[in-house]
Parts: sequence; structure tokens; C-alpha cells
Amino acid sequence: MRKYLYLIALFISVQFLMACEGDDTVLPTNKYPSEITAFVNKHFSGSQITRIERDRDDFRTEYEVYLNTGFKLEFNGKYKVTDIKSKNKMTKLPDSVIPAKILSYVTKNYPSNFIVHWDLDSRKQSVELDNDYDLDFDLNGNFLRVDRD
Repeated sequence: MRKYLYLIALFISVQFLMACEGDDTVLPTNKYPSEITAFVNKHFSGSQITRIERDRDDFRTEYEVYLNTGFKLEFNGKYKVTDIKSKNKMTKLPDSVIPAKILSYVTKNYPSNFIVHWDLDSRKQSVELDNDYDLDFDLNGNFLRVDRD
């Protein structure tokens, strides 16, 4: 009897883990979140959304947004942007998507370069420049360090 209970517990555990593994879905156009489309319209005028993928994983939801101009944006489950990158290092991110303090720092200290990637996590913000420099900032936009690849 004990062996059957272990097998049942194992079966239930496997089913639970499979359910938590994730759900990646390409959203139909009529299901695009209005917060995401508003952000794109405001900061990427002239760009069209080609695809939005919703990723549900580990009890979190994230959205990957692809634009016809080669940009990829990521949003969290609350529709706040967390990552913006250009598909190549020749395309500058719009100034309007970069926090003002970070943009000011880059403009002052790297006047001949531009930002091709911005990333936000729970501890810091990072930007990558077209010269492969990675700059780290705290959540308030204060410069922390530079990493030269």
C-alpha cells in the first residue's frame, strides 16, 4: 500500500511541475495589451508590432514584443518595460526610453557613442553602448561602473 501512495505522490508532483514549466503563447493582434501598444506608439512612432509572445513561467508573466524596425522589448506582468534592445549595434534606442539621468551621463561622458540596449532588474539598470561598453547604474540612475568587453 505504501508503494502505491509513493507512486501517486510522484505522479501528482510530476503533473504539478509540468504545469509550472511555462506557457509560451503568441498573442493574436486583438489581444495585445493596451499598455504595451501605448508604449510602442509613444516611443517608437513609425514602428509596427510584428509579434507579442506571452511567457508564463515560475508563476510570472512576461511579454516579448518584436517590432518591424528590429527592436525587441520585454515587459513584466504589470506591463512595465524591463528590457529594450536593437537587433544590431547600428541602431540607436530612442532617447525617450532611457531614464533622463542615465541619458545625461552617457551624453556627457560618451558623446560620440549611443545606447543600443537598456536593461532593468531588481537591483540595477544597465546600458550597452555601440562600442560594446556596458554601463551599470543603480535604480535611481546613479553611475556604478563600466565594463569594457
